[in-house]
Amino acid sequence: MILASFDFNLLSLFLTMGALQGVGMSLSWIPANSMVNHYFVRWRPIAVAIASSGECFFAIMFSPFFQWLLETYSWQGALLIIGGLRLNLCVCGAVMRPLEEVWSPTQENKENPQAAEEEDAAVVPPKRKLIFQFSLMRKPELLLYILFAIFAAAGIFIPPLFLVPFARSSGMDSYWPSSILSILALADLAGRLLCGWIANMRLVRNLQLLTMVVALLGVVLLLLPISHNYWAILVFASLYGFLFGSVVAIHITSIVDIVTLEAFDSGLGLFMFFRSIGGFIGPPAAGWLVDQTGDYSVAFYLSGVCMIFSMVFVALVDRLVQRRNSVNVQVHQEVI
Repeated sequence: MILASFDFNLLSLFLTMGALQGVGMSLSWIPANSMVNHYFVRWRPIAVAIASSGECFFAIMFSPFFQWLLETYSWQGALLIIGGLRLNLCVCGAVMRPLEEVWSPTQENKENPQAAEEEDAAVVPPKRKLIFQFSLMRKPELLLYILFAIFAAAGIFIPPLFLVPFARSSGMDSYWPSSILSILALADLAGRLLCGWIANMRLVRNLQLLTMVVALLGVVLLLLPISHNYWAILVFASLYGFLFGSVVAIHITSIVDIVTLEAFDSGLGLFMFFRSIGGFIGPPAAGWLVDQTGDYSVAFYLSGVCMIFSMVFVALVDRLVQRRNSVNVQVHQEVI
């Protein structure tokens, strides 16, 4: 961001704000999520939800803050200041320490997997693999979950790009459409915290809860284009924000259920790598459809269809994980 503020040329912006910033985001976001998942066991879902809620707070404040920076310091000065703020991530990374290897009942209580899972403190395995586990790609559960990631990413990032233009195309003044994104961010925050809390109560399985939330999100997106006034769009946008936050709260922690905590880091890396493919394809495809039809509704239809497809893959993953766990329990009982 600091290099981009020098405004060399368009190519430099592609390299700095595009490639270099993308690498930096991946090298900070993925390890941070990995560490939070390693830090907690019993409270993992709500911990991830709280940790990710910072995005919502900043999303609420960023739009007016960035506008003020632009008016006061020009866009070069705004990028320079944001780059300085981003350096605080180094401080955050410095205080997120790796767990020390400690004794825990989970290491000796192998005859009771349920009790072991309920331990408050996560324990570093005695022997940690230092290589990336590409062998995880042989797991059908992870392959299906990756397909979920591709379709979900293709659809879930479309609405924020087209909500404001869709609202303006309905004849609203410029101020009201902009306020929709702030309300969406508040609903996003509520969805993350509430869904994390529900997942923490273990009333349903994480993958089961994710299936229901993604299905509802797909339905909401398919129905959103029927709204043609501010309040109707606001209701659907709030529902989208709430369900989006719910997906964010549990879709990463569900990887632990699929590949176990020991292989979580490699599983998360593979998941995010393929998810970026969907995020790269979805919004441009929606933009092309809008250009061809002249109607913003098609963007939301595409988004909803992608979410419905992704829900099918999550349901299949849940079925496979349940079958695998049943087999493991039977084998364990036979050994005993």
